[in-house]
Amino acid sequence: MGMNLSSDETLPCRWAPAEDALYRAYHDHEWGVPEYDPRALWEKLQLDGMQAGLSWITILRKRDAIREEFDSFIPEQIAMWDQERIEKALSNPGIIRSPAKIKATIGNARAFLDMQEKGEDFSEWLWSFTGGAPIVNQLREITEVPAKTPLSEEIAKALKARGFKFCGPVIVYAFMQAVGMVNDHETRCPRHGEIQELHS
Repeated sequence: MGMNLSSDETLPCRWAPAEDALYRAYHDHEWGVPEYDPRALWEKLQLDGMQAGLSWITILRKRDAIREEFDSFIPEQIAMWDQERIEKALSNPGIIRSPAKIKATIGNARAFLDMQEKGEDFSEWLWSFTGGAPIVNQLREITEVPAKTPLSEEIAKALKARGFKFCGPVIVYAFMQAVGMVNDHETRCPRHGEIQELHS
């Protein structure tokens, strides 16, 4: 084929429709970019947990409101939430008003801080499962993307052992894709190569 690629062979991933500006911007600038900041990784895991049973675009559209309600996802603040603070959050129509998910986020903040107190850096710990670098997959079609993998099952089990909730293997795999632990952009998508170059 050489340089004579048709436009169809260099299009972004099919799940990011051009007509949805928010979704496309997320695909073009965030999804799959390796994230190494421990707090940012923790935030993304909470957002993926909130997605359980919902579509990601629902979370994306509410993300700013969720961040505002959840104290910018600062674990030290969320870990101190009491029932009164939970009730305040439940009254906010801009977030996912699930008592179970809110309580899980509080517990997950405490689990994050417990790891920190024991000298375990959340980022280093997570990335150790992939040897510190992204796993680069070669997916031609979004339909080839698995819902979970043996590695996501291993990480989910390890998270649960540390007290985390709403982090099953399917949620964990979506998280791994989002934070660049795996590069699951379709091979025809320009972002597949661009993200690889970040680690070349």
